[in-house]
Amino acid sequence: MTAVTPACQLLERQPEDYRDWLWVAPPEDPWLNDQSGSLWSTDLNVAQAWRERGATVYDDLAPAITDVPGAVLFWPKAHALGEWWLLALCAQLPEGTRLQIVGENQGGIRRVLKILAALGLGCRRLDNARRCMLFETRLGRVSLAPDDAWTTFEALDLQLASHPGIFGHGKLDSGTALLLDNLPESLNLAGANILDVGCGDGVISAWLARQGAKTTAVDSSSFAVEATRRTLTANGLSGNALQSDVYSALPEGERFDAIISNPPFHQERAIDYSPAARLIREAPRHLEKSGYLILVANAFLPYPDLLEATFDGFEILADDRRFRVYMARKR
Repeated sequence: MTAVTPACQLLERQPEDYRDWLWVAPPEDPWLNDQSGSLWSTDLNVAQAWRERGATVYDDLAPAITDVPGAVLFWPKAHALGEWWLLALCAQLPEGTRLQIVGENQGGIRRVLKILAALGLGCRRLDNARRCMLFETRLGRVSLAPDDAWTTFEALDLQLASHPGIFGHGKLDSGTALLLDNLPESLNLAGANILDVGCGDGVISAWLARQGAKTTAVDSSSFAVEATRRTLTANGLSGNALQSDVYSALPEGERFDAIISNPPFHQERAIDYSPAARLIREAPRHLEKSGYLILVANAFLPYPDLLEATFDGFEILADDRRFRVYMARKR
């Protein structure tokens, strides 16, 4: 199939035989469907798609990867995340393994040269087209470890674990703060069974658990699931964190007193409303009778119509002109 993303279009024109290579953090692109090899991705949806076509998939943060002839890393827009991938590849693959790094100019791919130099790894440019660049290096032992990318910060009297691969890295999101400050008094948190969708660093789950709620946290990112687990542990709190495509990992028939969320609407630079749309449309199936769906979103996002169609009504609990907190209740 023909490539559609600029990075894959650049790879498509290479003379390299990528047979049995490891594809690292790739986008969804039809050209990759025709490539052999294995996948390392922390994105659940990408991992599932590769599994469905029979590929070997590594989806945790420190997998035991069998020897591969080479690897291709798709450089992310967050440079700190790209640095983590480089450190992780150096830790998981043998010294001397070929690594190609591809990315868009507007995503900062040129910074790869300085980052590789700082790690003591050589580099050469292979190609430049489609507003993308392709570099090659060979992996080696470096002084930094992937775990060095994890940090902690304090917010709402909680110690929060953070990683470059999650939303709001290193700070409390203003929308999340508005959400937690405006939960309705009618929601009795003590003993309530609550689902946190799009858990990120785990701040919502930890805050709710501290109020006595039983929390389940889900996110499609391995980084977010691990961050939430670390956050709960750091604060001496209990809760369950699962990698899930919205509701996909939940046990059949499990119902919650409330679903509380700051849902994502970006996939890299692209706007993607589909996870939030499924969060809203499928919420009634996962709520107890009279259960709440409470979410915060940028004021411009088109969620009111979805809430009205799904719940036949909703309330706005807070609006600071940038964010709105919506509440809908299952009848």
